Amino acid sequence: MRIAIPIHSFEPGGVERVALRLAEYWRGEGHDPVIVLGRSRGVCADIAPDLDYRVMREPFSTDRWETIWMIWSFVRLLLKEKVDVVFCPGNTYTVVCVATKLLLGSQCPPVLVKISNDLERRDLPKLVKPIYRWWLRAQGIALDGFVAIAAPMRAEVERELALPGNRVSVIPDPALSEYDLHQLSGARSARNAQVGCRFLTIGRLAAQKNQMLLLEAFARHARPDDVLVIAGDGPERDRLVKRANALGLRSQVRFVGHVDDVRALYAKADVFVLSSHYEGAPAVILEALAAGLPIAATNCCVSMEWLTGYGQFGVVVPPGNPDTLSVAMNVARHLRPDRTAMRRLAAGFTLESSGQLYLSRLTALVGDSRHQRRKKMRSRVREWHGGGV
Repeated sequence: MRIAIPIHSFEPGGVERVALRLAEYWRGEGHDPVIVLGRSRGVCADIAPDLDYRVMREPFSTDRWETIWMIWSFVRLLLKEKVDVVFCPGNTYTVVCVATKLLLGSQCPPVLVKISNDLERRDLPKLVKPIYRWWLRAQGIALDGFVAIAAPMRAEVERELALPGNRVSVIPDPALSEYDLHQLSGARSARNAQVGCRFLTIGRLAAQKNQMLLLEAFARHARPDDVLVIAGDGPERDRLVKRANALGLRSQVRFVGHVDDVRALYAKADVFVLSSHYEGAPAVILEALAAGLPIAATNCCVSMEWLTGYGQFGVVVPPGNPDTLSVAMNVARHLRPDRTAMRRLAAGFTLESSGQLYLSRLTALVGDSRHQRRKKMRSRVREWHGGGV
């Protein structure tokens, strides 16, 4: 199969990282993924896998117009080259795929969408929610197949997009490889003795991740020897550093920037914390499970209670409240979860177990699309003969 995948750039992001990982796996299985890349730059460019990237020359910097630029680039590729199926790697890219469907009509290949984030979006203003609900229904009408990346997400996807069950598959997000699982599972044994509790969060420093809430929560309960490590970079960095200093946390909060290999961070941590407004099945939670770290998290997706073993592996609290997150962090530091059970859950989210499931779903979509085209062609032939031509 020729599989087209839109990716904005090589900037760090879980959606993009998983998409490139899947593309590399599919190529190894004898398929032909092509990455339509909006910009061939970003901090992860040097570690990107060797794949078939198609990049149009930018007439000017397209960073602020990346969605419009991606639509233009993607439509151009599909008009020029034969593609069997489109893989939409996450919610961010659904607007690209819907626009492509509208512009190309019957010429557009079938589209399989990975639902990478929570669909309820409780963080949205009330006035915006009706428009957002309409947009979800439009996706359900325009696009062909959908993947829920954790079992608890399926009902939400069917409900919010108004889809029949046969259009939604559950395929665990391949955020880990077997190698990652093995490496993270051994990480905690390398931890050095330390005073205080080391809290860790990993993620882009952006509004969605709400690390500002994490700083407020840490300030409320941190003991003098506790440390908070924040790994990642993004537009919120300066504001976060300024707020940490204002809270008197200069010596306790460490901003370590983007880290390619996070194993050492998990090895030295005691508790993993996630403060997001919304997520899907966060890769960092899966990594924390593989590393056997107790978790304190906001209830930022329908999967979070399930991922934390309904209280066995961590503490989940409503998003947006620094006091409750502070309590969760303090409780998590005393948890001693069953690491074997945690790793067993994480083992269901590997590339090796999910890569083939995606291929099966993509193959089925291609088959359905060809069947529908043949059906329409036979119908037109019957009309032609019936008209006495």
